[in-house]
Amino acid sequence: MHLARLVGAVALLSFAHGAVAVAEDDFFTQFPLVIHCQSNKTQHAFYISRVSEDGVATYVASDRIAGTISLDGHAKAIGSEGAGTCVGKTLAELRASGQAYDLKH
Repeated sequence: MHLARLVGAVALLSFAHGAVAVAEDDFFTQFPLVIHCQSNKTQHAFYISRVSEDGVATYVASDRIAGTISLDGHAKAIGSEGAGTCVGKTLAELRASGQAYDLKH
């Protein structure tokens, strides 16, 4: 329930700055808004922060932790030696396990 509220709050904040025209091939629309992972017995909500030109998305959470994933690659932690429940999974696997939350428009 708390994760659903977080997703809603992030969605509201993203629209508070006005509508932005998006091309159909825009990478940003192909990634989930939030990815839910567990690391060291703590639940984390990683929200999408940016997508680079080469199609690598960066997700961030509290505690200054982050990770990356590409459309056809596996999730990787940034600057952390601890492997959470997302590391090594593809977007398809994260969606199938219920860990990825897409923004429906």
